[in-house]
Amino acid sequence: MALAALLIAVITLPLSSPARGELTIIEHPVEASRPLRLLVIGDWGRKGRYNQSGVAKQMGKVAEDVSIDMVVSTGDNFLDDGLASVDDKAFHESFVDVYTAKSLQKPWYLVLGNHDYRGDVLAQLDPALRNIDSRFICMRSFVVEAGNVDFFFVDTSPFQLKYWTDPGEDHYDWREVAPREAYIENLLKDLDTAMKRSRATWKVAVGHHTMRSVSSHGDTQELLQLLLPVLKDNSIDLYINGHDHCLEHISSRDSCSPIQYFTSGGGSKAWRGVFRPNDDKLEFFYDGQGFMSLEVDGDLARAVFYDIDGQALHSWSLSKSRRLQVDQPPICSCSSKIRSCSSNLDAKSIYAVSSS
Repeated sequence: MALAALLIAVITLPLSSPARGELTIIEHPVEASRPLRLLVIGDWGRKGRYNQSGVAKQMGKVAEDVSIDMVVSTGDNFLDDGLASVDDKAFHESFVDVYTAKSLQKPWYLVLGNHDYRGDVLAQLDPALRNIDSRFICMRSFVVEAGNVDFFFVDTSPFQLKYWTDPGEDHYDWREVAPREAYIENLLKDLDTAMKRSRATWKVAVGHHTMRSVSSHGDTQELLQLLLPVLKDNSIDLYINGHDHCLEHISSRDSCSPIQYFTSGGGSKAWRGVFRPNDDKLEFFYDGQGFMSLEVDGDLARAVFYDIDGQALHSWSLSKSRRLQVDQPPICSCSSKIRSCSSNLDAKSIYAVSSS
């Protein structure tokens, strides 16, 4: 497979040190006459178990229907403890042998999750994995330029202080990251520089950890304090993450920086049964498996969430020229502001915001 060699032009070399240099920039070719289309999946690597294979099957169908250009992974690519080496058979069992649909043979751009840090991080970042499957493009933090969309992939695990000070029985591979403070300071500077240089119509940040979430992990305070100001200052449109094993859409109530927060972490194990509202506007919450699609056509962006049966649960669109948000009606109508709505699928709960 020669996808990586064919589709990727690296403008700047990868960081020789995590505390120095600019972020790697990858050019992803996009046909000028068609929209950019992609799928987003997170928290998936469980050797096909916990419905990972079922989600992958539906991803293949949707990818074929819309003819995607790429796949974005929001991290926790290999659960529970990352990869042990570049020869770890989990790479085949959780990735190569699961996402086999012809429509998914596109570049996969991946960030690391906290569980990935519990293995040999350098193995997961090793370009040798691309010799096994050239779709697999995983780095700590980097930029993908795709037509009028710039994706800023952010390594969010080092931000979580508890992983450093109170890891419990878990071991985190902080090679090339420690000391934490210097790593985060330089990463934020590099992100700010890259975002300010961007002339793309749409700016999308991708990380593993939640910025805003109503599920079990909730809001990540370190990201709100350290990363969010950089996103706001650079007019980032979307922040997409995993970490919580669910599907979510939350809108910022900050009229000066109306970021849309999307969680796509339903790639395998889900159904945690936790719902904790926060201060921003909840548009949609689904406590189950699934994935998300994103389409960008000029100044119009559209996101759709799908469940394990391929049913579209929620969609959202935004025209930048009109700044007009168009929310599609939820599957069922809710009389109260937020309520649990039962679908025609067994034991599934969907939370949606009513139009009232």
